[in-house]
Amino acid sequence: MGVCRELYELMKQGAIAQAKWDMEMSMSILHNRKKLLLLALMVVPILVINYAFASDFIGSKHAYGPAFYSDTIFLVSIGVGLAAGLITGCIGAGGGFIITPALMAAGVKGILAVGTDMFHIFAKAIMGTAVHKKLGNVSVKLAVWFVIGSTGGTFIGGYVNNALYRKDPLLSDMFISIVYAGILGFLGFYALFDFLGASRASKKPGAVGGDAHGGPATTTGMATKLQNMKFGPMITFDEDFVPGGKQIAGVIVLLGGVIVGTLATLMGAGGGFVTFPMFVYIFGVSSMTTVGTDILQIIFTAGIGSIAQYAIYGFVFYSLAMGMLLGSLLGIQIGALTTKVVKGIHIRGFYAISILAGFINRIATLPKKFVELGYVSLSKDVINGIETVGNWLFWAVVIYFGVWVFFKFFTNIGKLRGEA
Repeated sequence: MGVCRELYELMKQGAIAQAKWDMEMSMSILHNRKKLLLLALMVVPILVINYAFASDFIGSKHAYGPAFYSDTIFLVSIGVGLAAGLITGCIGAGGGFIITPALMAAGVKGILAVGTDMFHIFAKAIMGTAVHKKLGNVSVKLAVWFVIGSTGGTFIGGYVNNALYRKDPLLSDMFISIVYAGILGFLGFYALFDFLGASRASKKPGAVGGDAHGGPATTTGMATKLQNMKFGPMITFDEDFVPGGKQIAGVIVLLGGVIVGTLATLMGAGGGFVTFPMFVYIFGVSSMTTVGTDILQIIFTAGIGSIAQYAIYGFVFYSLAMGMLLGSLLGIQIGALTTKVVKGIHIRGFYAISILAGFINRIATLPKKFVELGYVSLSKDVINGIETVGNWLFWAVVIYFGVWVFFKFFTNIGKLRGEA
């Protein structure tokens, strides 16, 4: 039980760190006219191409994506991005976890949802990064070793997803749903227990799980053991924070990169939710160095993964990626402002509910997949009913949360303007 609890805390801190990265990238784009113009230049040609070649959507024969472009599918992508942005901005964690499940719930094939999500993260990373602000916090040696590993990991994750898809698209969908159901279920139930405990104790924390960028006060026991393992090329880091700096074997960092790259390409979540706890709690890197280095790894991991493993095979739906980017920018802005006028305990509760809704949605699709693959035998009405309930529950939670946030935002807009 203690190990599970510790794992949950690590994953939660990682989710919070990724949400902070997402917010920083989004605000960097929103507050820069040149970047907004670049975004418009990226969106318009894609929409024109989709309208011009609506009957011959590139990749549709192989990716089984929507065979034609429609306003509806583009609006759905904006809605998915908006929901993820609201969760990220208001809750401070978890928004990135619902994108792939939401796209799959909207009818997009799993491998196309993963590839599109990863490309959307890559687009946001290259547009939002303010390199001049982060150069002082980047360990180039750490970044190089880690990116080499994560690049290898993208080929592992991409190979698994592509191999399953080539064998049977249903098998690919089932695998991605199982991965998300496992992670969301683990996070969601622990978050729910935390929320119920906090409610009983009448606590009112300002955010879910505190500040992810704070990190531990001292180097953890595991990090100390790894830093004492002297073999192969050693990497020196954190020279600005510790006299003489710290050291860790490059091979250890490389293997960590492999894990992050594999998970990022399997899930499409960019890998940021794994990188932060790995660097800070396992490698013993300072949180300041971790934040800067993580930005670099996300650019390379998401870029290589989305292009080399998905885009070249037709598994990136560019219209959806741009729609999600537009929606998430708006959602994060509104969500971040809304946190000033809502109680922390409510935010904590919505975090648990939104994660669990994604878990229920993915697990509700499994009976149908098992039947279609011939693993079990159930009536068509039963499996369709289970899937329908899972979908309706998921969208009901997402829509209710969105309406609640917008209600809080508009009813308190005068107060928010005053604070601004």
